Amino acid sequence: MKNKLNTLIATFFYVGKIPVSPGTAASLVALILWFCFPIEWHIWKAIGTIILIIVGVLSAGKIEKQMDEKDPSMVVIDEVAGMWLTMTLLPGVHFHGNVWMVISAFALFRFFDISKFPPINQLEKLRGGWGIVADDLLAGVYAAVFINIVRWIV
Repeated sequence: MKNKLNTLIATFFYVGKIPVSPGTAASLVALILWFCFPIEWHIWKAIGTIILIIVGVLSAGKIEKQMDEKDPSMVVIDEVAGMWLTMTLLPGVHFHGNVWMVISAFALFRFFDISKFPPINQLEKLRGGWGIVADDLLAGVYAAVFINIVRWIV
């Protein structure tokens, strides 16, 4: 029962079991889920992001240990947490009127997550669940900072 729950969480309701690009699929699902909640709920979405991070670290670490594999590809809770962190750091962004920012947030998050620019790549060396989740969180921060700089300039 406990292993099934960890798998359910770490794979974000089995999205991580998708055979092609599970991380991208999970990021897209996370973004869609973000917009299922009203923009006025930003503080609740921020709290949800914190919960995703905590639960993600715990479940990802347990699955990694159980599978005896470093950062298994089916573990996508880290992408969900990273995508939600990106959106949390972009206050006031809603789908209508900000489509370019939403698309940019998704594309930049995936770009930074996949490319692993330093020090993102160093975070993968952390032990357990933190090694799985932390790099995605920093990728989310990079994406949000980039978009906020562009917003400030434009």
